[in-house]
Amino acid sequence: MEVVSQNAVYFVVVTAILLALFAWAYFTKRIQKEFTTMTWVLIPVAIAINLVIGQVVLILKLPVYLDSIGTVLVGVICGPWAGALTGALTNIIAGIILDPGWFPWFPVAAAIGATAGVMANIGFFKNWWKVVVTGFVIALVATIVGTPISIAIFGGITASGSSVITAFLLETGRSIVSSVLTTNFIAEPVDKIATSLLAFAIISGLSARYLARFPRGENATVEKSQSKTQLIIALVIVVALILFGLYILPNLVSA
Repeated sequence: MEVVSQNAVYFVVVTAILLALFAWAYFTKRIQKEFTTMTWVLIPVAIAINLVIGQVVLILKLPVYLDSIGTVLVGVICGPWAGALTGALTNIIAGIILDPGWFPWFPVAAAIGATAGVMANIGFFKNWWKVVVTGFVIALVATIVGTPISIAIFGGITASGSSVITAFLLETGRSIVSSVLTTNFIAEPVDKIATSLLAFAIISGLSARYLARFPRGENATVEKSQSKTQLIIALVIVVALILFGLYILPNLVSA
């Protein structure tokens, strides 16, 4: 009962903070231009992408999440506030229709969308290597925001495949903080770089004319002559990262 009470307090406090941030941004007219008709049309599609791919990965017990592809997509071509809202709504909706365990992670999801938008705004979503950098930065932010949640609410062990690493580290005698941080620093870059590259691959398939209809479409504009090459490189890296997570990462941790 005490744990439920603590979780409820956490949920209320974090929700209030996020609502306050959105209210501040709205009344200072910092977010209006991000929420166009195209943005509102894209957000439900992005949420569906997050939920479907996230569930597939969960069922397969892969050592990644890949449940933020839609969030990154919105953050890049619509803006950080739209990305943050997409991430938060994804977890809230998933918590209602799939598993309440999604609820506590909505601050992480919001941070992912916001970070993707900020990185795209400064030009780090125009080619594959910049997207890799963006994915790494998102991973750092997700680790900072997510580690306290993982420890305080889930005891460090969640339903994700990466919890296998945490469990192993705990068995070796490491503290829970050390185990969760180590797991996140290992698994998060693999996941978030792959997530960012998959979002980049989706965007690469969209025409410049279509992207121009979104508030921040220019963030993802790639030269047409290079788009195919960039797409191939991105997909190859994604496959390599997933294979690394499946076959090499567990051996490195257990070594």
